[in-house]
Amino acid sequence: MKIFRLIPLALAGALALSGCANDSDNTPAVAQMRVLLVDAPGDYKAVNIDLKNVQVNVTGTTGEDGWQTLDQVGVARYNLLDYVNGRAAVIAGSTFPAGHIEQIRLVLGENNTLTLKDGTVVALKTPSGQTSGLKVKLNTDLEEGVTYNIVLDFDVAKSIVERGNGEYNLKPVIRAVALASAGAIRGTVDPAAAHPQVLAIRTAGGAADTLSTYPDNGGGFLIPGVSAGTYRVEFKTSAPYSNAEKADVVVTNDHTTDLGIITLN
Repeated sequence: MKIFRLIPLALAGALALSGCANDSDNTPAVAQMRVLLVDAPGDYKAVNIDLKNVQVNVTGTTGEDGWQTLDQVGVARYNLLDYVNGRAAVIAGSTFPAGHIEQIRLVLGENNTLTLKDGTVVALKTPSGQTSGLKVKLNTDLEEGVTYNIVLDFDVAKSIVERGNGEYNLKPVIRAVALASAGAIRGTVDPAAAHPQVLAIRTAGGAADTLSTYPDNGGGFLIPGVSAGTYRVEFKTSAPYSNAEKADVVVTNDHTTDLGIITLN
């Protein structure tokens, strides 16, 4: 399994390679695409998904016309909780015709499981209506000669639905972000033992949105794929530590906003 670390996101611009002019009018204009899987964590030990393939659609049609399968990278089974704080699985990649991408979708198999906090492993059932794949709006223009990292942010907490009879459904909530058009928020909490939930809540500059993550063992955190805007960043912990907040945090495209050290007394 290939793991890509998204730190620092300011380097995302360096991944955009300037294209060369075509030597022949018959040479198609292409762009490079890598699809990365990251996670907003949930309160479980493991969430394993059985990934069959990744496809993109350039036409916006509702049928099967226009869907093209990307080259898959690594294994087909991923524990989503492994990919937080800037760690990501590279799940697919391809040379792709330059132009407009409407949608991306993940086609899952039937071997999806959830490990609860007590260690119990249960099946995650995917609703029958999603057998054709989990479709996510992308609406991104790919320019000739440029390499794009498409981040699929899988929100585990919102994606797992308890049915009340000991069974669980997987109803994925996924957002897709092209790193070439997004920023990030990073920082360090002190002490690291406070281990707060970090929430970035957009207050201006776009539609309401809330992103979250947890710090690593050293207290460092990073929220990738943050759309430009102004955010309130909240740090929610438990006694004996105190919550904290940073207001008016401005995020711009292609830049990592560093909050420095946040002290949780």
